[in-house]
Amino acid sequence: MATKQENLPVSENNPESLVEICIETIARNLDAISIRDPVTLLRRLKHDIILPVELCEKFIDIFQRKHVIDDKIANIFRDTERTKINNLKLRNSAVTVEGLLSFMVHKPKTVELIHCVDLTQVAINVINDHSENLVSLKFGPLCYTISQNRLYQKEYILSIPQLRKLSIQCRRATVFPILLTQPLYCLRHLELSELTQSNYLTALQGLETLESLVLYNVRIETGLVEWICTLHSLKHLDLSQSNERLGVFPNPNLMLSRMMHCLPRLMSLDISGTNLAGTGAAPPPVEEVGASEVPAVPVRCDIPGLVSRVNNPLHFLGLYGTHNGACRWHDIPAKVITGDTNEEQILTSAKVYMGRPAMLAHVLNDLYYLFRYDQCESVQRSLAVVLEAMRRHIPEKHIQISGSATLFYIVKGKEKDKLGMKLKRNILNALLDAMEEHRKDETVMRNGCITICQFKIPADVLCEYERLVQMLLSCVPYLSQEGFVQRVSIYLLNSLACQVDGNRKLFLGKSGLIEKMVHLISARHECSICDDVLEVAWSTLWNVTDETPANSSRFLECHGMELFIACLETFPQKEELLRNMMGLLGNVAEVAELRPQLMDTEFLDVFYDLLDSSSDGIEVSYNAAGVLAHIASDGEEAWVVANPPRAAVLARLAMAVQTWNLRDERNINYRSFKPILGLLSVYHTPQCQHWAVWALANLTTVYPQKYCSLVIAEDGISLLKKIIKDPRPYTVIKDLACMVINNCSRYTAQDTDNPPPDPVSYDN
Repeated sequence: MATKQENLPVSENNPESLVEICIETIARNLDAISIRDPVTLLRRLKHDIILPVELCEKFIDIFQRKHVIDDKIANIFRDTERTKINNLKLRNSAVTVEGLLSFMVHKPKTVELIHCVDLTQVAINVINDHSENLVSLKFGPLCYTISQNRLYQKEYILSIPQLRKLSIQCRRATVFPILLTQPLYCLRHLELSELTQSNYLTALQGLETLESLVLYNVRIETGLVEWICTLHSLKHLDLSQSNERLGVFPNPNLMLSRMMHCLPRLMSLDISGTNLAGTGAAPPPVEEVGASEVPAVPVRCDIPGLVSRVNNPLHFLGLYGTHNGACRWHDIPAKVITGDTNEEQILTSAKVYMGRPAMLAHVLNDLYYLFRYDQCESVQRSLAVVLEAMRRHIPEKHIQISGSATLFYIVKGKEKDKLGMKLKRNILNALLDAMEEHRKDETVMRNGCITICQFKIPADVLCEYERLVQMLLSCVPYLSQEGFVQRVSIYLLNSLACQVDGNRKLFLGKSGLIEKMVHLISARHECSICDDVLEVAWSTLWNVTDETPANSSRFLECHGMELFIACLETFPQKEELLRNMMGLLGNVAEVAELRPQLMDTEFLDVFYDLLDSSSDGIEVSYNAAGVLAHIASDGEEAWVVANPPRAAVLARLAMAVQTWNLRDERNINYRSFKPILGLLSVYHTPQCQHWAVWALANLTTVYPQKYCSLVIAEDGISLLKKIIKDPRPYTVIKDLACMVINNCSRYTAQDTDNPPPDPVSYDN
């Protein structure tokens, strides 16, 4: 049976809008729109800049995704003539009361202050003083307690006549009764989460027209249910708990039934984490049936307290984590249910409890298990949920653990090919945010690393290249004691050093990659440990020095040659290690300014002996010959050591090249032939030309599709033709040059569907 294929959201796969790109750029370069006072460090909007309300609110939203908004940033918006804010939403900011004032002078309609830990109680007065237009206020969590003296003085009372929606999360604080001693007659939605003493609620006034009441994680005390039953206009009631021990009501069936009777307009109810659902289906009532009477049909309802809603089901019912697993029951009078029974319930739970870290952590764990056992069908909804949860709750370790674990299965799963670059960037950002916040947590770091490994490196991560590099470098300690995270980080760094441009290689060098690898290699050498970590560390140095003289210089400054000799002596039979080390030294030898540092008898003897090496096929011998060819290309006057003699080295170099098989497959990758092509013009030392032209002949023979175009693009054909015409190169060199030209001719003919020209040959 065919099923509808689910596609990822178009908006998520589309590239970012021009507005978003511009604002992100400005966020990184605030000097473009503002001037910083050298004394106060406060930023002030430039006189020729005007930001309309759409840009102001968009800027705040985008800026705080990666940066912290503090008083210095808030001051940009103090000018009400050239900036405008209707909806203020700050999250994890560092603004103080003074910074808040910079925003509140705009008299916004909506204010959200989430995790703004530097705000004090005085912020209440600032909000009151600029509340003419305010209809929605949300803030918390609060962790302070107002003193009894201030309680009696009533210094901090919310006085916002037009307020329709109020949400306060109070964590270990007793501030609500003071805030609400003045009635708010326009209030329609009231959320008081995590209030430790609910007896204060029964004294609140002016709530007769309240339509929504949220008492999440509010401790149940005597009289609370009776007070709720007086709010006859309620349409939504939330009594959910994240801790089952706090959700125990006496006589739960009776209490829930009474609330249903007293709240006739109720269409949404959340009793997650409580015992209000009862223990299961209640027995049908026993009725006396006369001879002429028709037996009554029992009402089918597994939640006894909701029997009265069977014919008028609730639009929403929260049953996540209820006692006795009520979400798994069958006869439930509700259209939408939260719980952990199936994928739909779990995704609904995630959406509903997005603002509640304790519950959300459990929901994400349920979602993770769906992916782990390949039982999730709604990949797009799941991905959106996970990214939103991780973004909103960066400090919550358990959310980051479950979220990153789920991302791993999404990125490697069946929908991976549908992930556009924007989605990949969002996933990468979420992982890096988690890793930066929880650097010391092994699980967060492990999940992040193995998920990033599922991307195409480096192509998929170039958008956050520098940030990723810094993160991975912090995972590579100098000591030899390493864990899984360190090993994966080294592998990723090696991949990030490969197939990237020179600027990124320079960044790697400046970031300390070379020093980290050298220290790691040194530590493992001291312990006589030769494993994949040591080999990859040398491979990383090989990649990062490729056509990057500054990095090759850094390697030598870190006493890299001494380390090379030490590893060669300690691990002489390790072919992979030797190949990586020689590849690195090949890069160093390509830099003319550094070759004098290689002109050392000890070093040259090593390269000379390795010409006859058969380790790793021809790779070690090939690289040793390449190093010597570049050194010899500087001429006889540059060969300042007596041993080994230059003539003997060149003779053995030529003999070694002659022994190699031109059709050998290679474990090497060239992005450019410029260093090799440079040796083609070294007519004073034909052996240098011999090595270079053999390399081109081998690569264009075995990998014509990859390397013929490179020879042509870098004008190698003209150099090869000059060799053929010049009398100085010996015959073997000219034969190899002809072979390269012919290989390139055949490649060009195949590419253009034209017959190949007659082959070029050299007649002695």
